[in-house]
Amino acid sequence: MNMKMTYVFGAVGLLAIASLGIGLAQAPAGGGEKKAATPGLTLTSSDFEDGGIIPNRFTQADPNAVSPKLDWTNVPEGTVSFTLIFHDPDAALQKKTDDVLHWMIFNIPGTAKGLPQGVQKVATMPDGTVQGKNRAGNVGYMGPGAPAQGPYHHYTFELFALDTKLDLKEDATRADVLKALDGHILGKGVLEGRFHR
Repeated sequence: MNMKMTYVFGAVGLLAIASLGIGLAQAPAGGGEKKAATPGLTLTSSDFEDGGIIPNRFTQADPNAVSPKLDWTNVPEGTVSFTLIFHDPDAALQKKTDDVLHWMIFNIPGTAKGLPQGVQKVATMPDGTVQGKNRAGNVGYMGPGAPAQGPYHHYTFELFALDTKLDLKEDATRADVLKALDGHILGKGVLEGRFHR
């Protein structure tokens, strides 16, 4: 066999080995099929789309504003309770890191799949759910109220799935709740809506 033939066969052999290596690298371990990633805790509303405009009836543009309907799926195993914090991260009060807290509700039972539209503004509900005070000092939901002169604000609902109930009372502050959440979060879902008058 001449040198040219040897070179051709050698090159073909190297290509075959390289192709085999690529195939092995792409094959999942154990020879089975790749598992699809499990989706995380997902928070949605039938009243507006994620990233969409929040309708006036859920804002300070309506004097009778109510909280929107919220639903969640893909709840982590072992969830004992939920905490929901609704705030305006575009605001910087007194030139500090504080933003505007619009709603804080905790110890929602771990079996819950959502919150109805128009949650009553009571501090403690029969199922043990607790609503804290919003930025205005009132219990329950406070709708978005960004002024018309500026840009849209991005109002953010943050839902936390927890492995415990929070040992807090109705007078708990946002700082108290955030501290109590630490080390107990199994999953987090976020829903954002935009608004200005």
